[in-house]
Amino acid sequence: MSTNPVYVGADVGSSRTKVAVLDPGKHLIGYAIKKSGIDFAATAQDCLEISLKMADAGQDDIAKAISTGYGRKNVTYAADTKTEIGCHASGCYLYFPHEITVIDIGGQDNKIIKLDEAGRRKSFKMNRKCAAGTGAFLEEMSARLDIPLDEMDGLASRSEDMVKLGSFCTVFSATEVLENIRHGKKINDIVKGVFFSVIKRVLEMDSITENVVMTGGVVAHNPYLVKMAEEMIERKILVPEHPQLTGAIGAALYAMNRTEQRA
Repeated sequence: MSTNPVYVGADVGSSRTKVAVLDPGKHLIGYAIKKSGIDFAATAQDCLEISLKMADAGQDDIAKAISTGYGRKNVTYAADTKTEIGCHASGCYLYFPHEITVIDIGGQDNKIIKLDEAGRRKSFKMNRKCAAGTGAFLEEMSARLDIPLDEMDGLASRSEDMVKLGSFCTVFSATEVLENIRHGKKINDIVKGVFFSVIKRVLEMDSITENVVMTGGVVAHNPYLVKMAEEMIERKILVPEHPQLTGAIGAALYAMNRTEQRA
């Protein structure tokens, strides 16, 4: 093994691929995020090279690599795979080592994971059958409104009179959005209503504990969603420094633990 070993986690989602590199002290020293595209293996390799360069490390320094996510089996350099649930839980607990409820909002699904004070998983729920409450829902609404996705957060934050949507269904919500535009409702207010429907859908998936952590690419790019969620549950929500990387970080932690167990 290299005298300066690193541990790699690759989280290949349907929308984005994330790679994290940790040093033996569990510090994040390199990372990359790219659109997954249609060649998961190539994208995972690109992210690895970018991450290793940031970490000032080479492939010979990798002690072990673990992959997770939708395309985890396409990561050629991973020695093993782990579930998204386990990796997100592990990645969040590293930064918030107490009893927490993890809410991860991804491009295609949502996860609610409950951990006890020792980091053991108590329960989890996922929403995979419907796009409601996911990044895909926001993408569809941005297309309907003819607004760039990266402008949605700013528009929602400037709303003064939110328009509530009556349906969680992406198809029916799109129809509602068009009706509200036809009736002269302000775009800011409609977008805030879209954000509200996302948070409401996620929070209705399960009960939550006192300490809530929010992660995922949707959270990373739309911080106003966190503010709205805080208003709804009436308390502060914890967000890691890199909310889109928690799955990859968790995978890297598994790589580290398995290497230590083998030693």
